[in-house]
Amino acid sequence: MSRPAELFPLFAELETLDGVGPKIAKLFQSLGVEKPKDLLFLLPHSGVDRSRKASVRDVVPPCTVTVEVEVANHLPPRTKGKPYRINVRDSLLEFQLVFFHARGDYLTKLLPTGQRRLISGKVELFDGIAQMVHPDHVLRVEEAGELPPFEPVYPLTAGITQKQVAKAVAATLARTPVLPEWIDGPLLAREGWPDWATAIARVHAPKAQIDLSPTDPARVRLAYDELFAHQLTLSLARAALRRGKGQVTRGTGDLQRKVLASLPYQPTGAQTRAVAEIALDMENPLRMNRLLQGDVGAGKTLVAFLSLLVAVEGGGQGVMMAPTEILARQHHEGLEPLAAAAGVRLELLTGRDKGGERAAKLADLAEGKIDILVGTHAVFQKDVHFHDLRLAVVDEQHRFGVAQRMELGAKGLATDTLVMTATPIPRSLALASYGDMDVSVLDEKPAGRKPIRTALVSTGRMDEVVAHLRQALAEGRQAYWVCPLVEDSEVLDYASAEARFAHLRAALGDRVGLVHGQMPPADKDAAMARFVAGQTQVLVATTVIEVGVNVPNASIMVVERAETFGLAQLHQLRGRVGRGSAESTCLLMYQAPLTETGERRLKVLRDTEDGFRIAEEDLSMRGAGDLIGTAQSGLPRFRVADLERQGALMAIAQSDARRLLADDPALQSPRGRAARTLLWLLEQDRAIRLLSVG
Repeated sequence: MSRPAELFPLFAELETLDGVGPKIAKLFQSLGVEKPKDLLFLLPHSGVDRSRKASVRDVVPPCTVTVEVEVANHLPPRTKGKPYRINVRDSLLEFQLVFFHARGDYLTKLLPTGQRRLISGKVELFDGIAQMVHPDHVLRVEEAGELPPFEPVYPLTAGITQKQVAKAVAATLARTPVLPEWIDGPLLAREGWPDWATAIARVHAPKAQIDLSPTDPARVRLAYDELFAHQLTLSLARAALRRGKGQVTRGTGDLQRKVLASLPYQPTGAQTRAVAEIALDMENPLRMNRLLQGDVGAGKTLVAFLSLLVAVEGGGQGVMMAPTEILARQHHEGLEPLAAAAGVRLELLTGRDKGGERAAKLADLAEGKIDILVGTHAVFQKDVHFHDLRLAVVDEQHRFGVAQRMELGAKGLATDTLVMTATPIPRSLALASYGDMDVSVLDEKPAGRKPIRTALVSTGRMDEVVAHLRQALAEGRQAYWVCPLVEDSEVLDYASAEARFAHLRAALGDRVGLVHGQMPPADKDAAMARFVAGQTQVLVATTVIEVGVNVPNASIMVVERAETFGLAQLHQLRGRVGRGSAESTCLLMYQAPLTETGERRLKVLRDTEDGFRIAEEDLSMRGAGDLIGTAQSGLPRFRVADLERQGALMAIAQSDARRLLADDPALQSPRGRAARTLLWLLEQDRAIRLLSVG
């Protein structure tokens, strides 16, 4: 399948555009512009009113004004370094144009005495005299038509001017084809959006400030195109995964009943519902690709284990993967009593297993003697063979993007996949990252989880906090002390953690331990193990502890400089306490004075423990990339769409994409072929590969 010919001009080299040489082409790259089509999506972020005025008298400086003037006399500087001035007069007023470091011969050519010119630029008052320093535009009167009444302002990078960007954009617009319509007709009509070519032309020729707003129909249309292309890609990925025949796994419920009978509590309605959804998917011959989304402490582990038992009841095996060795060990420990109750064999496989022990485990796994395996990604090494793997549970999605999910499928394993994430994600983001998956949500807390008391304390009250801690330790309680993130530098994080560790050690004695990102993994594990065993009572840490660590006796969480953390992160950290029977406290220490948003964020945390509410709030305050940490989020980079404000469009795009593929799986209908053009235009290569494979 090759790129449609009508798109060739948009995918040519940048240098084929008028006025773009190799040097400018290189500079454009830092704006994310590598081909002409990227210029189409480099949208102006503001605009300047260049409408004609009769005289500078009609405006209140400082402001931009466009006016026709007659050039009077030139006043070259008498001494080096002084500005070059030119007197001009419009219909009512005389004023000066001022140029620094200018060449006289160039200026006499640009503004010849006695001639009329149209000039546009910023007018300011100096000692009561109007001046325009370096006009943005100087045009002959007959060229006046070239200056739009409202001039778009583009994002720039060092070395590129507005004029160069505008010229390159104009050259690209001139070669932009009219493309077939890929948006569903009724949707287009209902929303009143323009067709693609009109929308592109319109966003680059705003007539007024309002045309630059994200709600402008032309901009919304282009945003929708991006979201739709992204959802088509995810839906194609989902279809490809499902085309891979799944196995039909029917649970009997026997093993699950044994586990449930052994528990001291009843599962929540949400847990029971999620297990039923998963069991139904596993019985279905299509491959399951499901996301289990639950807030901190919502009981995802039990749901995952019951699902793994469905695989064993159906005659197969299950695997549970965790992102780190510490977590894999914890899952293994936590699941052992459940496995014992069910009477199934559970084993742990990590990078530490060596030699004979490892070989024995692998042999048992291949023969089907091990029912459920827990491990790190070591379970995917070449020499690991399952006898009959039915279900893979992947913990903590963030370390695991769409690409890795596809790889898992590419192993030729027709395995059902369940991904667990403890980060509540607002719907628009969940669709952006996991639009290829079906979602089960655990939105109830198990009975018996005590609420966590959250308090805000300024860093000025450090001594009180330490005294409070001393008292709690005397009562046998344990605490986490999380140090601030320092300027994105692990080295500095480490320094700040070391300093706090020294301070607390001096105050509280050798009951204080330390764990941070710079430590060798074995030391980290050892420090964690000492804390879990209760040998240390306070654990000073950088954020390495946020994911999944379980120490039921720890009932105090102190987060230093809480205002530097994201809401979701703070919510995760808080979830590390409140796991035992003791009343738990979370102290958010902040440095006064707090900014307005800083205060709003910390108050949201103080007032609610509902992770979904916190995530929605976080999204509206910080933006999508930050929320998931763009570097590892696998979140698509949208040029026009704005997930915070256009979340609702994402949901429409998903149902539209799924519907189109249900009616036309190979995209062969006229609208399907138009959608292929869109995928090429927005370089959704993965989707195109999936189509050509299909």
